Amino acid sequence: MSEQATSTPHAISVRGVSKTYKGGFQALKSVDLDIRRGEIFALLGPNGAGKTTLISIICGIVKPSHGTVTADGHDVLRDYRATRMRIGLVPQELSTDAFETVWAAVRFSRGLFGRSRNDKHIEKVLRDLSLWDKKDAKIMTLSGGMKRRVLIAKALAHEPSILFLDEPTAGVDVELRHDMWNMVRALRDTGVTVILTTHYIDEAEEMADRVGVITRGELILVEEKDVLMRKLGKKQLAISLQAPMQTLPEGLGEYALELADDGATLLYTFDVKSEDTGIAVLLRKLGDRGVDFKDLHTLESSLEDIFVNLVRGTP
Repeated sequence: MSEQATSTPHAISVRGVSKTYKGGFQALKSVDLDIRRGEIFALLGPNGAGKTTLISIICGIVKPSHGTVTADGHDVLRDYRATRMRIGLVPQELSTDAFETVWAAVRFSRGLFGRSRNDKHIEKVLRDLSLWDKKDAKIMTLSGGMKRRVLIAKALAHEPSILFLDEPTAGVDVELRHDMWNMVRALRDTGVTVILTTHYIDEAEEMADRVGVITRGELILVEEKDVLMRKLGKKQLAISLQAPMQTLPEGLGEYALELADDGATLLYTFDVKSEDTGIAVLLRKLGDRGVDFKDLHTLESSLEDIFVNLVRGTP
């Protein structure tokens, strides 16, 4: 790896990248993004938001209309060979060499990138992905989940330092998804930078170090996942009532209260950042009004709640 590549703290740097297709459709609008070395970065967005277009540009598959991208310090257009050696891509589509065996397809993929033969590495990749017992099977005979594992194995065959996973667990059963999560974490622990797009919000919440949200071609937010949860997450106090009520108690207009579960639960939304949540005073006021309750517990908004609100443009 060159001095230039090791001097930058970022595995990927995107500057002012736009993409307008023939016919005038603007898929990306001046995107700026830095992805750190050795992190798991989740790119979230609805269908048609521009996720796959951005990944394709970074990988050198699609040419941007404007802007520049560097991978490991190398310009993805001017130094295409060097950047492709460093990048592994697992595409969304299950396009595989149907008549090849798993072993042959993965070993051939390594050779495509000019890497010398290394059967020990191929064996390790297949074992890590629970594919070793299928190494002699033709890909056409595998299940959808197994075929997706083969795509990941092919992307890892040439030992990339940056791995893109475009909807890696789409159509994959829950058990296999958890296996893949563990594999991705293990790759991150060895220094591989992982960028994933996903429709499964729990996947990003479980795995990502940072989250980016893209909608209508614009990157509207990039944030540490934990910081994002603290900034935009809301907490609710769920008060289970002894007896259902039809309307909210009078004189509590300053509290963000709502009834749920057909009046059996009173929900109080409060700011997680506030030193004084107001809970103690609220409970006293409820007692003063003869409202009896049998249980209290807090509910915290998930990354999915935050994502939906961001895309809708609501706070």
